[in-house]
Amino acid sequence: MKNKELSVLVFICIINSLGFGIIVPLLYSYGKRFGINHETIGLLTAAFSIAQFFATPVLGSMSDKFGRKPLLAISLFGTCLSFLMFAFAQGAIMLFAARILDGLTGGNVSVAQAMISDTSTSKDRAKKFGILSSAFGFGFVIGPAVGGLLSKFGPQVPFYFAAGIALMGALCSVFFLKETNDKKKKATLKGASKFSFMSLINTLKMPVIGTAIFIGFLLTMAQFTLIIGFQTFSVDTLKLNPTNVGLLYTGFAVTGIIMQLCVPYFTKIISSKAMILLLSTAACLGAMFYTGFTGTIITFAIGLIIYGLFNGLRNPMLNAIIADNNTSNRQGEVMGVNQSYASIGQTLGPITAGFMAIYSIHFVFFLSAFYILIAFLLTFRLTSKYKS
Repeated sequence: MKNKELSVLVFICIINSLGFGIIVPLLYSYGKRFGINHETIGLLTAAFSIAQFFATPVLGSMSDKFGRKPLLAISLFGTCLSFLMFAFAQGAIMLFAARILDGLTGGNVSVAQAMISDTSTSKDRAKKFGILSSAFGFGFVIGPAVGGLLSKFGPQVPFYFAAGIALMGALCSVFFLKETNDKKKKATLKGASKFSFMSLINTLKMPVIGTAIFIGFLLTMAQFTLIIGFQTFSVDTLKLNPTNVGLLYTGFAVTGIIMQLCVPYFTKIISSKAMILLLSTAACLGAMFYTGFTGTIITFAIGLIIYGLFNGLRNPMLNAIIADNNTSNRQGEVMGVNQSYASIGQTLGPITAGFMAIYSIHFVFFLSAFYILIAFLLTFRLTSKYKS
């Protein structure tokens, strides 16, 4: 992928994640107008993740057959429509329908990853995945601030704006992005097997890819467990106001973006992506275990910064390892399966964190560390399999 085309894809990813970052913090406050409460907001969030779990491997497989460009555009148009449904909602049913639609058309991440896989070599793949991850991260970081500002002009305004930039992303993909799944690759698909939901299980059985996907699932679950702990600890224990909570979270998110942009430096020093993943997971484990013992804002922030830095290496390394060990005619499907398990991790993490918080908020951080520990042990297996 040439620099110009990569820039277009990065721009699309930024505005796509910006829209997501704008609306997610507003879901609860907006949904309260239609009867959404503490219990049903969890169901509303889960509706997106469950729909995405089943849809992303199908969309990824379709991108293998019909091309990346049309599937990316369809995903973004679906996101645009879901945001409009939120803006025009008259009841909770419409909110659930909107989140389900967004989940069913939520293949933009996996398709974008497949486009990087199509056009990169093993040498520069981690670097490009790092750039892509930082693009998504940037949108998530500034999205909540934009959403908060726009909400002052009306509760529906952020959703209209998010729909507009999703539409902009779809149009950019149609008119400015080139197809990466070329004719030669399409020709090889004539003998390719059709997608089956058994792929969700069979892919996990693949020696390297399956281990990498499961590690990603555990580390995603650990991150979203941490997010619940972060929200509760910063408000109930540290007594921070919403502005300071937002600043602390922004600083945490920015550390990951910085590390993702530094991926090329790590791959120059350490050639094995699996070894980089092993070392970064060990650092995350130590930081999370340390965070469980903190009681002041300074010590808490130190733990978050260390974790945020090394957690930033997770997606670039895992995605590059998966792409390195995959075949060209299954890049979209496998990346979709990977995203499916990530979406389930995003759901299970907060649920398990909620149960643990009943006993102690510190236990939430230890639970996150436990998930990281299992992932850390699996990285030894991944390292040996990857070498062989």
